[in-house]
Amino acid sequence: MLIEIHPVSPEPRKIKQAADVLRSGGIVIYPTDTVYGIGCDIFNHHAVEKVCKIRHLDPDRAMLSLICKDISQVSEYAWQLDNEVFRMLKKNLPGPFTFILRSGNSLPKLFKNRKRTIGIRIPDNKIALALVEEMGRPILSTSLKVDSEADDFEEYFSDPHDFREEFEKITDLIIDGGLGGQMPSTLVDCSKGEVEIIRQGAGELKW
Repeated sequence: MLIEIHPVSPEPRKIKQAADVLRSGGIVIYPTDTVYGIGCDIFNHHAVEKVCKIRHLDPDRAMLSLICKDISQVSEYAWQLDNEVFRMLKKNLPGPFTFILRSGNSLPKLFKNRKRTIGIRIPDNKIALALVEEMGRPILSTSLKVDSEADDFEEYFSDPHDFREEFEKITDLIIDGGLGGQMPSTLVDCSKGEVEIIRQGAGELKW
C-alpha cells in the first residue's frame, strides 16, 4: 500500500494510519531529510528481524539506527551523554546526521550489537518526526539502498513510484513524501571519547 503525505504539513490522519501499521508489527518505508528509509517498531522483534532480512543485515554485526523525536528521547536509549556530545547533538540536530553513541540499557536486546553502539538520527523531516511523535517511541532506521555487487558503489531509491513495485509486496506501507535524496547522512562516531567523522554525507558538522 502506498499513501501520499504532505512533506510540509503532514496530515494527522495519515500519520496515525502509518503509526498504526508500525504498532501492529508492520514494515514501513518513509522519507527522511536524506534518503528514504525502511523501518519498524524497535520493540517488535519479528519486525526488526524482517527489516534486517530485507536489507541483508546481520543484527549481531550491523549497527542499527533509531529515529528519535528529540535529544531528550535520545538520552532514554543511549548511554549517559557527556557535555561535549550533548552540545554537539544540540548544534547539529535535527539534521542529516547519524551519531554513533554507546547503547543504553533501555534498548531492545536485538539492538545490542557486539560493539555496544547505536546509531541515532533526528532528521529534519516533518513526516519522519511526526511519525515518531505519534508512535511515542523511536522507529528503526536503515536506508533504502539499491542492491549492488560493487562495494564502492552506493545508490539509493529516491522516487516512491519507482520502487513501489519492488517493495510493495514485502513491506506493509510506503509513504510518498516526495523525492528523496541520493546522499546519505553524515556518520559521526561519538562512542569512543573522541569525535570522529566516519562518513561524510549530506551534513556539514558544526563543532
